Amino acid sequence: MRGSDFAELRAFAAVVEHGGFARAAPHLGMSPSALSQVIRRLEERLGVRLLHRTTRSVAPSEAGERFLGRLLPVFADLDAAVADVRNLRDMPSGLLRINTTRMAAMHYLAPMIGPFLNAYPEITFDIVVDDKLVDIVATRFDAGIRLGEKVERDMIAVRIGGELRQVAVAAPSYIERFGAPTTPHDLRHHRCINFRWPTDFSLYRWEFERDGEELEVAVDGPLVVNEPEMVTSAVLDGVGIAYLFTHQVEPLIATGRLMHLLKEWSPAFPGFYLYYPSRRQMAPALRAFLDFIGTKPTGH
Repeated sequence: MRGSDFAELRAFAAVVEHGGFARAAPHLGMSPSALSQVIRRLEERLGVRLLHRTTRSVAPSEAGERFLGRLLPVFADLDAAVADVRNLRDMPSGLLRINTTRMAAMHYLAPMIGPFLNAYPEITFDIVVDDKLVDIVATRFDAGIRLGEKVERDMIAVRIGGELRQVAVAAPSYIERFGAPTTPHDLRHHRCINFRWPTDFSLYRWEFERDGEELEVAVDGPLVVNEPEMVTSAVLDGVGIAYLFTHQVEPLIATGRLMHLLKEWSPAFPGFYLYYPSRRQMAPALRAFLDFIGTKPTGH
């Protein structure tokens, strides 16, 4: 294979990974128009259309999907081979790409970045914050961070934080006007602040448990958001009842600005995990990060 052939294949994979020519071009060091010409040459050489192009989007054709499925394992093996060679050096180096939710990024990952990069100055940390669930293999991330319940079973996963707990809270002003619910079912008659999942845009059904009894409640109210930080501001203003993580509201409960509701219905559940594909050889940068956080990988 000529070097130009390999570059064309990498370019095709990059366009699919980044969802278009404009977003992929900077990562390849070329203009979108030049990248488009590279893909056209590849399609002409193969005699098949790999991408469907519209004015708004670029998506792989059926042939493109099959082609990409064969290419990604090859690229992974090549990357692993390069990583193995680099690992012979005294200091781990290379790129570590992690996809994470905003909450995990701010509360768990951010405090580690400085100490980790100071300890491993030859590693480049590429962190993408995205609350949507993504295929880390197809998008070529080394690892992802999600709640344990969201991690696929074929991944290797390690916990990076303790258990979490969600609690129903409201401002005293709201309780004075509308009263307090005594059971989760009562929430259907209250003004609640809804959260919309970024993955499928559905509304989150509030989850409760007490003495083995599990409930999911579809709440209603005057506000729907997909940014958790907006919920805290709204609940403090008395807009309605909110369902938030304890670390978001504990100081506010302690000072009386918020009231903890339905206390007996809020058990702890597994928190965030860092996960990566079990079939891929671990990159030295990822191994260094796992060693840094002091966590040994286990099957998930």
